[in-house]
Amino acid sequence: MNKTAIIIPSRLEAVRLPNKPLELINNKEMILHVYEAAKKTNTGEVYVATPDQKIIDLVKENGGKAFRTSLDHQTGTDRVYEVFQNQLKREPNIVVNLQGDMPNIDPNAISNLVDYMNKGNCDIGTLASSFNSKEEIADVNNVKVTVKKKLENHQFGIATDFFRIGEKNHKNFYHHVGIYAFTNKALVRYVTLKRSKLELERKLEQMRALENSMTIHVGYINSSPLSVDTKNDLMEVRKIMKTNE
Repeated sequence: MNKTAIIIPSRLEAVRLPNKPLELINNKEMILHVYEAAKKTNTGEVYVATPDQKIIDLVKENGGKAFRTSLDHQTGTDRVYEVFQNQLKREPNIVVNLQGDMPNIDPNAISNLVDYMNKGNCDIGTLASSFNSKEEIADVNNVKVTVKKKLENHQFGIATDFFRIGEKNHKNFYHHVGIYAFTNKALVRYVTLKRSKLELERKLEQMRALENSMTIHVGYINSSPLSVDTKNDLMEVRKIMKTNE
């Protein structure tokens, strides 16, 4: 068993954009773009965790690995943990939860995160980039992360908060990128914790970790992978990826 596993939680029943893993971008389904980006890192085995047979069939037809998970998970991390525990027998040292709705994520960003996690400096590692406009900052779909000190390229800093609105009350905040790398022990601990007050209020899983004194380090990247949450996001990422063909 490789010491790193990248697990991509994916499901068809997204509230804002149903069936989004199967939406086509450059004639290829979104989930396949994410899977291929993860494979290009060469950092470990890649798996899709999903309750949906359509996604499993698609991934396997394209040479990938996918596992069926329960329909009842409340979070993507719970879905990742099911594969980590049942299929992978808790063997990987580092487990990356890579969101299945970021088709233009840079494989190098994932690799750099895994490299950092192997240094053992934190419980959880994630990524962030700069905002490109005031409109992006105002968009509640764009999650913000604050850190203790200003970040430079490829530097990591300590996360102090995650939020969607209220940026005027914060400094040193960045555009959070939806990827989480856990140490083996941190993932096991995280899923045993009850969903926290701010996690439920803000609909942000990472608040559970902060409210239970788990350390999250944030790495700065130059690229800004788009998280596809709405139809407009889908149209935008199609334009971006068409340009970059």
